[in-house]
Amino acid sequence: MLEIVILAAVAAGGWLWWDSLQAREAANAALRPACRARGLLFLDDTVALDSLRPARNADGRLQLRRVYRFEFSDTGDNRRKGAVTLLGSRIVAVDLPAI
Repeated sequence: MLEIVILAAVAAGGWLWWDSLQAREAANAALRPACRARGLLFLDDTVALDSLRPARNADGRLQLRRVYRFEFSDTGDNRRKGAVTLLGSRIVAVDLPAI
């Protein structure tokens, strides 16, 4: 019985890792054109996970809500912070503060 529990925990951890990689790539893919459209530089070309928690979507289903932080610049000489929020694999908010 212990082997089944361990196997289930390893499978769940593997699924979470794979799903998190997919969500991070979706956030990166959304931020590149969003920054380009505003004339901003998407620094380091990546995002970093800030928070991960369960949340309900519009249909009431439980999904993972991820908030990723990133840095952008308007001149290339400064760094400003922004955030992108995903619910499941869907992007629900992109926060690019006004400069």
